[in-house]
Amino acid sequence: MADVTAGATRGASRPTAVRHLTAVTPLTGLRFGLRSVPLRWVLDRLPTPRRNPFACGYLVVLAGTTIFAQLASPDLVHQLQTMSSTDGHHLLHTPVRSLLMSGLWVAGPVWMPYLWAFAFTVAPLERRVGSLRAAGVFAAGHVVGTLLSQAVVAVAVATGKVGPGILDELDIGVSYGVLASLGALAGLLPKRGRWLALGGAVLLVAHQIITDQDLITAVGHPTALLTGVALWGVLRRPRRPRGGSAVRRLPRRAARRAAGPALERA
Repeated sequence: MADVTAGATRGASRPTAVRHLTAVTPLTGLRFGLRSVPLRWVLDRLPTPRRNPFACGYLVVLAGTTIFAQLASPDLVHQLQTMSSTDGHHLLHTPVRSLLMSGLWVAGPVWMPYLWAFAFTVAPLERRVGSLRAAGVFAAGHVVGTLLSQAVVAVAVATGKVGPGILDELDIGVSYGVLASLGALAGLLPKRGRWLALGGAVLLVAHQIITDQDLITAVGHPTALLTGVALWGVLRRPRRPRGGSAVRRLPRRAARRAAGPALERA
């Protein structure tokens, strides 16, 4: 009888297992959506200051000049953008200032498209090759695309194919740098992704040439894209680690320190 009572007491003292069910709330779907693979894939590729200091810093500058262009006096904005233009006359008299300042503006009043352009061209290139190399590719596309397009314009004016007024047309923006980054990035992708990126870039350039029908765009955009492609060989070389000589000396020093006591004992 005591055994039965003790068994009953022990059975009563055990906590009853209760299965807790997670309540389904309206936020459950939101939490699931934030953890979904497609959205996480997009968020992982958005530029962040830690992963992409060059891309993020450049986007901040472009956002600042875009806001300034919307709030400041139109006459002042026009004056500053004209001073920054890489048209034929400014390149002839102030080439350095024009090349530097023309890349500080966006071509138009909208900044958001450049966020996505940088997120899928400049930022992934920077993650693969580093900030310095990414900035070099961007600068190379901007400079080469500008100089070659304006050289073609100068020849066209000299031969009478276009009027001299094209030498004063406003030429600002970062499209050359973005296209060069896209062309360079394609060379670092797997084979299938490489041809998809190049095919998309060619279609984009062709669409811009057909819709804009502008001589500067028709020459500058494909030139910038090809500039990025021409840098494949340089970008595929492995980067030298910082302090490489010190790293190479480290095993030798460690070996000498380990061999020192042994030689003394001998």
